Amino acid sequence: MSANVPETLDAWRMVVARRRFDGQVSLADLTRLQGLVADTDGECNYSLEFGHDDVLRVSYVELTIDTALPLTCQRSMQRFLLPVKMTQRLGLIRDEDEESSLPEEYEALLVPEDGQLRPLDLVEDELVLAVPVVPLSPDGEAVNKDWAPTEEETKQANPFAALAALKKE
Repeated sequence: MSANVPETLDAWRMVVARRRFDGQVSLADLTRLQGLVADTDGECNYSLEFGHDDVLRVSYVELTIDTALPLTCQRSMQRFLLPVKMTQRLGLIRDEDEESSLPEEYEALLVPEDGQLRPLDLVEDELVLAVPVVPLSPDGEAVNKDWAPTEEETKQANPFAALAALKKE
């Protein structure tokens, strides 16, 4: 983690001060991400910008991420890098009832009672959500093969052959 980003910070104080933090973290330091990627080689650049929208009356943190996730293509089983460049605006809420009052473009972030947030948890949450369910390399070729039945499969009796015999009677 970068030296200028604290391990934890008080969300509400950061909103009042309208603070911005820029950081970099190794993918190896993000433990929940490790089971989803091919390996942990690489770095993630991120920024957190706290603010308050006076018109909508919403306190928020804007998270920007720029990285490349090493994934295994499920088509070719080869490693590829998935570029992840995203900006997510998280509306800070104190309890779940406030979620319905957030504008559509905001994702809700439930802040603990003590107001402490871990920046790396926010980054890791977004990266976990960015991993596709079935990773496919955009450069991978589609497998177009006509799979003919094996000799053993063709010799097996058709399970509906008995029904065809009954129909003839």
